[in-house]
Amino acid sequence: MHFEISRQALLPPLKMVSGIVERKQTLPILANTLVRVEADQLYFTATDTELEISCTAQIESDFNGSGSTTLPAQKLFDICRSLGDGAAIQINQEEAARATVKSGRSRFTLSTLPVDDFPSSEEIDTKLSFELPQQELKYLFNKTQFAMAQQDVRYYLNGLLLDITPTKLTVVATDGHRLALAEHLCDIPMTESEQVIIPRKAVLELSRILEDSEASVKVSLATNHIRFELSGITLTSKLIDGRFPDYQGVLPANNDKLMTVNGLLLKQSLNRAAILSNEKYKGARLKISTNLLEISAHNPEQEQAEEELDAEYQGDELEIGFSIMYLLEALNAIDTEHAEFYFSDSNSSCLIRQQETDKIKYVVMPMRL
Repeated sequence: MHFEISRQALLPPLKMVSGIVERKQTLPILANTLVRVEADQLYFTATDTELEISCTAQIESDFNGSGSTTLPAQKLFDICRSLGDGAAIQINQEEAARATVKSGRSRFTLSTLPVDDFPSSEEIDTKLSFELPQQELKYLFNKTQFAMAQQDVRYYLNGLLLDITPTKLTVVATDGHRLALAEHLCDIPMTESEQVIIPRKAVLELSRILEDSEASVKVSLATNHIRFELSGITLTSKLIDGRFPDYQGVLPANNDKLMTVNGLLLKQSLNRAAILSNEKYKGARLKISTNLLEISAHNPEQEQAEEELDAEYQGDELEIGFSIMYLLEALNAIDTEHAEFYFSDSNSSCLIRQQETDKIKYVVMPMRL
């Protein structure tokens, strides 16, 4: 196997595949990427056995010969990245366990592993597939993924729920203390609703790969896998086998106290209050009265921060505590100038929404301070 390709054409697919390769692998072959040359097409595949990504690059040189090998993904990416702009790169394997990478007066010899040792990609038996613009799926992920749990023993929380119906795609994430929900209205060729949980790592990789464009992404769903296909890239992930909490039951139904506040000013106030909050809990107390929001935070050293903000509010006076981080992450995901906060009482969850839409919702549980 041998081929020549420009650095500009090689870097993007290498960056894609090296992103899912773990630094410390139990199986040495998982640190490698499968490289395959067919005519003028170059194919890369990487996997961690739970997640697989494949992508292609166009070979514009006549110096190429078909074949396949496996190369250390991160080392190959680092070598190519370190070369100068406009460099032409030649990769050649003549020996069974060695491959050479040449560019100009630079030469590198890399160890290879047998292609037969590389985990073969599973054929998935698709039961549902649909397409939507990449920018829509990226938007849904960006609005919700921050609320996913990390390494929670409730493994079904360590991912993102896709609730798919014939007319709507709903994406939900929760870590048990807060919840993020985003909806997209669309026509999906199906008769019965489906719910699947995508693992955290797959969600983060997809968010990195998806573009803000009208180009479509094809989503294919199987019993245990989900596949995303877009512009020369295919990402296949195992699904989390578990039952996601009833998110509809978590959404507050009787929060009739509405506070509208400037999101940017509130973020600035919360960031200042966080400086003197308890380092372990990062909590703040919100006192809401007619057209006024007072924020206070303190720490064990008896230091205190106090902030006041104008807010539109006409209900009964209310005091409630929240994690500053949870409030900030919800506010960072809101696009409109003002955010709407819906309260019930001091012991109930708060619903946060963008103005002018009910398609984006955040629920944050109160904390005792």
